[in-house]
Amino acid sequence: MKSMKLVSSASLIIGAALSLAACGQNTKSDTKSAEKFPEQTPQKTAKNGGTLNYAIETDTPFKGIFDSQLSVDQVDSDVMQFGNEALFDTDNSYKITNKGPATFKLNLKKKTATITIKKGVKWSDGKQVVAKYLEYPYEMTANKATNSLRYSDSLANIVGMKEYHAGKAKTISGITYPDGENGRTIVIHFLSMKPGMLQSGNDYFIETAAPYHYLKDVPFSKLVSSDQIRKDPLFFGPYKVSKVVRGQSVTWVPNKYSWRGTPKLSKMVAQVVSTNSASQAIKSHKFDIADVVNSQWQAVKDAKNVNFVARIPLAYSYLGFKVGKWENGKNVMDKNSKMNNKSLRQAMAYAMNINQVEKRYTQGLTFRVPTLIPAQFGDYFDKNTKGFPYNLKKANELLDKAGYKKKGKWRVQPNGKPLHIHFLAMSGSAVQEPIVQNYIQQWRKIGLHVNLAGGRLIEFNSFYDKLDHDDKGIDMFMAAWSLSTKPSPRGMYSETNPMNDSRFATKENNKLLDKIDSTKAFNHKYRVAAFHKWQQYMNDEAYIVPLTNSYAIQAVNNKLVNYSLKPAVANSVWYKVGYAK
Repeated sequence: MKSMKLVSSASLIIGAALSLAACGQNTKSDTKSAEKFPEQTPQKTAKNGGTLNYAIETDTPFKGIFDSQLSVDQVDSDVMQFGNEALFDTDNSYKITNKGPATFKLNLKKKTATITIKKGVKWSDGKQVVAKYLEYPYEMTANKATNSLRYSDSLANIVGMKEYHAGKAKTISGITYPDGENGRTIVIHFLSMKPGMLQSGNDYFIETAAPYHYLKDVPFSKLVSSDQIRKDPLFFGPYKVSKVVRGQSVTWVPNKYSWRGTPKLSKMVAQVVSTNSASQAIKSHKFDIADVVNSQWQAVKDAKNVNFVARIPLAYSYLGFKVGKWENGKNVMDKNSKMNNKSLRQAMAYAMNINQVEKRYTQGLTFRVPTLIPAQFGDYFDKNTKGFPYNLKKANELLDKAGYKKKGKWRVQPNGKPLHIHFLAMSGSAVQEPIVQNYIQQWRKIGLHVNLAGGRLIEFNSFYDKLDHDDKGIDMFMAAWSLSTKPSPRGMYSETNPMNDSRFATKENNKLLDKIDSTKAFNHKYRVAAFHKWQQYMNDEAYIVPLTNSYAIQAVNNKLVNYSLKPAVANSVWYKVGYAK
């Protein structure tokens, strides 16, 4: 779960073999299982003082890029969460509120967003966050010298952003300062307004500030390697960096200038531990907060003096079919692609015995999801979508009807040519190999000759290298997304996004995505209908088949109070966490 890379400024993450959490089945048993873990520890008065040890579970050293616009993976985000407070708080549906460090107001007529930082929001060196510090992250992201992966088509919707990114302008003309650079307000001018702008993680504007006074003398090309980013970063959240042991640990102490007040703990240590050692670390109480690796649940579930809390993350694993290639800045479909047959794709989805597999290997902590929009997005999730429940009979019927006749043991293509399907899958936990082999056997049961591409599971970096470069030896693959907190699927599945690794691109998909993000979609009812229609279309076409999500469980020292995984308190939780009196 920690082997991830960040691919957009809306915190869209590509995930390795997931131990994720279920998003929304409608059976009674699923509803009941979703209640087996609370989302928070007891909420009560905490005493001042104490040290909290936080496990950073990863099998490689963390990169230590402590800036939200330059950081490229989830692990760095986990390490810097104790000081790296976002500009906006949200409600539990990730809608931006004005309760956080900054306020936010859209003007549809003028096509603007006005962002004002509150008085008293100060960096850990005591300097007030001002307007220039709200603007500077846009320069950091869009200036090609930083090589930031966060620049996107969505940010290019800001007036003047394309010109700045291309090096044709020295400033971003669409970001203005009504009270000057040392005021507390910026106004962002957009080319067009999007309904997703109301949600955190929307990619149309940046939700962090950067300490311009501290970074301004560092050339953009050297920012990512500078001590100001790597060794002594500034944040305005509850804690500040005291010591960095590169790649291994970061020690945090209270930021006496934190705007919400002094946090409870006297010290926090975020330290790396390997995923294989996680269960032992939980049982020996080496850490006060540690992620549970779901395949190790049986080993830790009876641990003493521990509260287990969990959330259902915005994430899912999926099965993708290669039906084209990346060419001249867009996804181009090949109508003659081996996998460009809807019946074949649907049949392979119906042949997957997901519920049986997850019951056996993850004790039900991972389970099937029916659609590509998670249930956490409320009305946008189509609760009537069934997805592809296990049905071998239906799978065989689809193949028969589509002309995939059997020639001996294996089916052949409708044109009579042999059908060999090469399946790319990623290495992961100890149960990954048997799970993948099970699905290969299921596809063979319906007469499909499926083999692992390369003959084995592929490690994370090689997996995405092959996928992103359209390796000719891949026909289908199993991957995962950890999603932005905005519901629009455009970031993963648009015609112009290189991360759409299936390479499907249809006029209908373009039209449906445009409706979801259109100005008309500021009308909630219209947008809900557009989301439902897209989900139905995607399930019918089956270019991308949703598979599973899983509980993200954490083991928390039972003396800790006020820890919570609820989205509405995510931005302020570290101010409140402490030990019970």
